[in-house]
Amino acid sequence: MGDASGRRLLRRRSVLAAGITGAASLGVALASGLSTGGVHHAVPLANQQNVFVEQVYSHARNRHVNLVTMFPKGVAREGLPVCLMLHGRFGDARRSASGLPTWLSRSVAAGRVPPYAFLAVDGGGNSYWHRRPGDDPMWMLLDEVPRWLAARDLGGEGGLPFAAAGISMGGFGALLYARRRREQGDPLSAAAVVAPALITSWREMSKRRAFANEAEWAAIDPLRHIDALGDVPLGVWCGTEDRFIEGTRRFIRQAKPEYASTTPGGHNSRYYRKALPELVDFVGAQLALSDEG
Repeated sequence: MGDASGRRLLRRRSVLAAGITGAASLGVALASGLSTGGVHHAVPLANQQNVFVEQVYSHARNRHVNLVTMFPKGVAREGLPVCLMLHGRFGDARRSASGLPTWLSRSVAAGRVPPYAFLAVDGGGNSYWHRRPGDDPMWMLLDEVPRWLAARDLGGEGGLPFAAAGISMGGFGALLYARRRREQGDPLSAAAVVAPALITSWREMSKRRAFANEAEWAAIDPLRHIDALGDVPLGVWCGTEDRFIEGTRRFIRQAKPEYASTTPGGHNSRYYRKALPELVDFVGAQLALSDEG
């Protein structure tokens, strides 16, 4: 199921909105604010009034974490639906911003997608978004993030995000989060992953020293629990020269996502700049479909 450009499309119910906008520059440097007690102070990015950064204390992670909220220019952020954006290995919430605010603003302004926001939060440099001694980023996402969003008049009922997205380790985390949300009886409207860190052997995964043993990894590895995702609409992107292409192709074959793209590219920002604008439109298209339903 491919064409001359090497793009592979797999659809069940939907198509990606047409007319993808070109990429903006990556590497956004963000200012930060600090929240104390019940008061939060969101600080806008110097030249981007549609990006706010603040800090909150996470009891799940036993530390302060950065929250980065990105929303379309010219749109009030209050009341917007929210898609989580989970960062990759050795990353953080600030670097998750990348060009997302620009791509999101362009898609909304062009009328391709309804307005929504992205929320990035620090999940740890080598956590795979799973529980470790004294640090549980998945609990943070499931329990604390909805309360933080509700306090800011963001997200759905109770502050629940409608979707999750992620790059590399964050892609692993987004699929795990989608599974947990379904297990809780609150399934996502979409999950979208770029170059997800779907590793096919314990020998390779063990080199990352992220899991205590193979059993711990196997219990949450998305490749081993595809059925646990249910029928959540999925978007998947991965470069053909990416080190995670084998696991991603296996996932595509078994999960049969609504949208899948494997085109030339590596595990780097150059490829992400091609994939992320499409991710923005895919997530927005699923939001529109869920609103219609």
